[in-house]
Amino acid sequence: MNPCVFIIFSLLLLTASQLEGDDRNMKKCLDKERRALHLFKAPLDCPFGCFYTWTAEIDCCKLSHSFLNLTYLNHLHLSRNSLHGTIPRSIGSLTRLSYLNIGFNNLNGTIPRSIGSLTKLSYLDLGSNNLSGTFPTFIGSLTRLTYVDLFYNSLYGTIPQEFGNLTNLQHLSLGPDGGCRVENIEWVSHLSHLHYLALDGISLAKQNHWVDVILSLPKLSYLSLDGCELSQIMYPYSSLILNSSSSIVELRLGNNNLTSSMYRWLLPFTSNSLVHLDLSGNMLDGIPKYLGNLCTLETLYFSYNSAVVKFSDFLNNLSGCTSLSLQYLVASYSQFTGPLSGDIQNFSSLARLDISDNHLNGSISEKLWELPWLQTLDLSFNNLRVPSTYHLSNISYVKYLDLSSCKLLGPRFPKWIHTFKNLYHLDLSNTGISDTIPLEFWDVWPYPLTYLNLSSNNISRKVPDLFLIFDAYSVIDLSSNSFYGPIPKFSFEMESINLSRNKFSGGISFICQAVYGFLLFLDLSHNSLSGQLPDCLWNFDSLTVLNLGHNNFFGRLPPSIGSMIELQVLYLYDNNFSGELPFSLKNCKSLISLDLGANKFSDNVPVWIGENLSGLNVLILRSNKFFGTIPLQLCQLPNLQILDLSMNSLHGTIPSCLSNLTNMVQQGGFSQDVLFYERIRGYATRAGIYVDHALIEWQGVEREFFSTLKLLKAIDLSSNNLTGQIPYQITNLSDLVSLNLSKNALSGEIPQKIGEMKKLLTLDLSRNNFSGQIPSSMSQMSLLNYLDLSFNNLSGRIPTNTQLQSFQPSRYVGNKGLCGPPLTKKCPGDEEPVATSVIGKNDGDGEDTDDELEKWFYIGGGMGFATGFWMACGALLLNRRGRHAFFQFYDSFKDWVYVFIASLKMARHT
Repeated sequence: MNPCVFIIFSLLLLTASQLEGDDRNMKKCLDKERRALHLFKAPLDCPFGCFYTWTAEIDCCKLSHSFLNLTYLNHLHLSRNSLHGTIPRSIGSLTRLSYLNIGFNNLNGTIPRSIGSLTKLSYLDLGSNNLSGTFPTFIGSLTRLTYVDLFYNSLYGTIPQEFGNLTNLQHLSLGPDGGCRVENIEWVSHLSHLHYLALDGISLAKQNHWVDVILSLPKLSYLSLDGCELSQIMYPYSSLILNSSSSIVELRLGNNNLTSSMYRWLLPFTSNSLVHLDLSGNMLDGIPKYLGNLCTLETLYFSYNSAVVKFSDFLNNLSGCTSLSLQYLVASYSQFTGPLSGDIQNFSSLARLDISDNHLNGSISEKLWELPWLQTLDLSFNNLRVPSTYHLSNISYVKYLDLSSCKLLGPRFPKWIHTFKNLYHLDLSNTGISDTIPLEFWDVWPYPLTYLNLSSNNISRKVPDLFLIFDAYSVIDLSSNSFYGPIPKFSFEMESINLSRNKFSGGISFICQAVYGFLLFLDLSHNSLSGQLPDCLWNFDSLTVLNLGHNNFFGRLPPSIGSMIELQVLYLYDNNFSGELPFSLKNCKSLISLDLGANKFSDNVPVWIGENLSGLNVLILRSNKFFGTIPLQLCQLPNLQILDLSMNSLHGTIPSCLSNLTNMVQQGGFSQDVLFYERIRGYATRAGIYVDHALIEWQGVEREFFSTLKLLKAIDLSSNNLTGQIPYQITNLSDLVSLNLSKNALSGEIPQKIGEMKKLLTLDLSRNNFSGQIPSSMSQMSLLNYLDLSFNNLSGRIPTNTQLQSFQPSRYVGNKGLCGPPLTKKCPGDEEPVATSVIGKNDGDGEDTDDELEKWFYIGGGMGFATGFWMACGALLLNRRGRHAFFQFYDSFKDWVYVFIASLKMARHT
């Protein structure tokens, strides 16, 4: 045989033998790993199908998916897949794993101890889940780890010192968790390779020498200690601090309530390597001059600082080389005072300036507009005056401009706004403009706008069609002005349109031109619109909020209204709609608030409301022509907290199953918020909370509730033809605030346990046929500030020494058998009239004429007021992008003040 042929043949045999052996080994490996994979996925639920290739015949060598990179089971990446369930204990069987990333999911349960078996692991990311339990000590045995992320879970307890064994660690991210702490921070000094350290929300209150420890980490470039309860440092400094050559690039110390004494120990961190500095959420009275010498500093966050600071002093201390390097200055929600002077021109690199929600005053210097790189400017919610005329020599490159709630010099519309040729976001809401908007305003934009808010002014003129002015996913708010004419045609690729509270007229049939659309929010309420609602709403299947209330629409609701399956708010109050409700409306299963009051709807109250719209918080059908009985299916609405069926022609009895409305039993506001979304070019998608509102009869007067609507829990069945007794089960609604059963034909006795409804502020049982005595349990209703029992057949003594004596006699008239204060009629055995002490006076017609306290009395009383006030403020003021509704809320704010005063006054009479 030829030697060359022999050698080639031998090599082929050897190769074949090796391949056969590798195949046997691979088969053995695959059997074991197949079992491990199936055990791993068993407790997990992946809605995006990330395990669909994990079949019984899975081949690990060929396993590949967009959500999964797995090669011989050493690399497992399943992050951002909305995984549900727990981390499988069988994960410890995947002993080859060196990379494990299942962060940004919805996993719960504890971290399984079996992860401690993964001795080859170098990368571990379990962050942004819902994991609970204590921090596992066994992670300290995985000494190959270079990356650990347990951020954003629900872990608690002490951070184990065993983490100090991870001497190869380069990235460590823990917290923010609940009640976590570090008992001894010395273990951190062992992590000499650490580049990134985040301990947000973990208490370091007992660690007086944490600065020494942090500065001992020679490679550290990122440090975040946000909300760590940092303590003041003991002095004198150690030699380590004095000789430190810190190379930290990004430093976050927000939300620690630190005072300016902290600047003495901040100095070692502020070498010329520092680029990003966050000092928000403290009590700092400015910044020291040495921060003005940081020639590398590009970003400074100084928001939510509570000490009063002159803005000119603040800028002066940054006037060194920092003024040339600083690109982002965010100092909103602080206590800055004084003007925005021309010194701002020294900060020539500024690209973003946000000093909103401060106490700045005076005129805005023209020098501000000359900053060559300025693109984002937010001066909103200050006392600054924005001149209606500027003499700008150059075109500004500002793209994002928010001057809302600033003052204008004079009522004229600012024509200088036309020089901002690059704007895509403009907010001039509540700036005191009372003028006709120039026609050229709509033609000046070379690029489409993404956000325009001119609300809460007094601007007038017709609005041209908006097809070319706005970009896709854009937002426009022209509400609360004096715009008139027909509704402008708009692109259905827009996202949010609010034209409410103007003088628009005509119909809206043009919406049928939509072929498809992304519209999420449409509010055309409080105008003079008319005509029928066109039957072409199937193109609005993304709509979340539809408000057409307070117009002149008429006719039947079109069947296509049921195509809006994402609808959460449908507000049609105060129109002339008629006929029965379309059956297709049952398809709108996302509805939270349904207000069809003050129309001419007829027929029975549909049973499908209770059967299909289980998420309802608000159901208002008042002032229509509904007849028949109250359907029992309404008792299947567990989230319902406002039920208003008043002023109809309903008959029959009050269903006893209303006690099943569990949201009227438990404490708290709406179980869910009404959300819509705003997308701003160049910024992440953000969610905004729609401040819902409704007209409700409150203490005999129709009032419009805004922010307080979320706190109101009310049942109003008044002005119908209801008969029978009040079911005793209704007294189980212990969190109910208002109950109105007046103007019916109800009979029997008032339930003896009605006094257990201790949260009631308003109780109206007037103009019925109730008999018997007033239950003595009503003496427990200490928050009750409105009561009307007039025109019934009640008898006996009004319980004495209770809140019941504080009401006017007019609230008891028409009950011939009642006696005792505040009535002048004496009860048997009374020898002389009992002195009365009532709140308010009587005008002779049986009506209260007390001061504004009684007139404006809304929801309140003691802790109820405090809780409600801060919940409302949190929803409006802290959610800054929802605050355009603040100006509506302001009208009801004075009511809260009256509530507090009334609570004190009421306490003196109990």
